[in-house]
Amino acid sequence: MAPARPLIGLPADRRTLGVQPFHVAAEKYARALLEAADALPLIIPSLGAELRSAELLERLDGLLFTGSPSNVEPHHYAGPPSMPGTLHDPARDATTLPLIRAAVERGVPVLGICRGFQEVNVAFGGSLHQRVHEVPGYLDHRDDERQPLEVQYGPAHDVTLEPEGLLRGLAGAERVRVNSLHWQGIERLGPGLRVEARAPDGLIEAFRVAEAPSFALAVQWHPEWQVMSNPFSRALFAAFGAACRARASARQEAIPW
Repeated sequence: MAPARPLIGLPADRRTLGVQPFHVAAEKYARALLEAADALPLIIPSLGAELRSAELLERLDGLLFTGSPSNVEPHHYAGPPSMPGTLHDPARDATTLPLIRAAVERGVPVLGICRGFQEVNVAFGGSLHQRVHEVPGYLDHRDDERQPLEVQYGPAHDVTLEPEGLLRGLAGAERVRVNSLHWQGIERLGPGLRVEARAPDGLIEAFRVAEAPSFALAVQWHPEWQVMSNPFSRALFAAFGAACRARASARQEAIPW
């Protein structure tokens, strides 16, 4: 019998569909976990403290914090009020921000993507630019939403990978080309986080939690998009999956029989 696949949680967005709240996650993240990480995805409702994070983390082998149309509410990082019309998801914030720190402290592998990248930074005390394209010296990192998805998620710019970093080891190269679909970006990197990659304008595009006992990495781009056709993205998800399998094995060994 094949060994059981690790169980990886994806905290959901809370959305009102019709007149009722739903908890949803984009299929592309679940498929990337299935196909590239060889893991079982589990969507976690964003119910905040009611989830009892300690109990939840005992049953998970990893956590993927996904991208989303919503932004972290700026009061979490002492930022100015958002522009009118900005989409927020306070239920997700209440779920993910404490869950990130708790997961890292307990050695649960963590991967953050786009909003998840920003969430990890905020959870560790960092701050965000809300509209990077309006900050002098930075490029416009947004996608053109009028274009087909294949164009929106197409390669946009290179990132330079830090020497001795995890991503440099996975890529086997100094630079890789990535997509770019974000308005927000890191203003101040949280304490304890180490840069893994930067865009040509110097904007931080990836970091790791330096002293984490297990895999704890976040990227601003979207490696989940067509992951199986991109060797670097496959390597990233495979490394995450391997860390989650190690967690699963350790949990299994700890079960008294």
